[in-house]
Amino acid sequence: MLSVDQLEDKLIDLAFAEDIGDGDHTTLCCIPEDAMGKSHLLIKEDGVLAGVEMAKKVFARFDPTMKVEVLLQDGTHVKKGDIAMIVEGKTRSLLQTERLMLNIMQRMSGIATMTAKYVK
Repeated sequence: MLSVDQLEDKLIDLAFAEDIGDGDHTTLCCIPEDAMGKSHLLIKEDGVLAGVEMAKKVFARFDPTMKVEVLLQDGTHVKKGDIAMIVEGKTRSLLQTERLMLNIMQRMSGIATMTAKYVK
């Protein structure tokens, strides 16, 4: 039986295989390999943040050299305009991990936000 960590790694690998396949051709074509960048995860609406730890795993699994600065933890009540994390690394890596990280965090934050509403 697989551990939770192994299951998470498998989910991430399958998601990358589906999303990127044999490569993000636009990124590979247009972004120099040595280009570096910085990304801010900006909160778009009020709610409860979730998926931060999974997002960190996504970045580490794809490119262990990426640096993640977590500003807001899972379970934090957030407001539109808050910044949850800052990620620095190769621009190609930032672009190729963005969609999976957003999908995970949006889904998990939506569930956490609705759960918090029902608990009240």
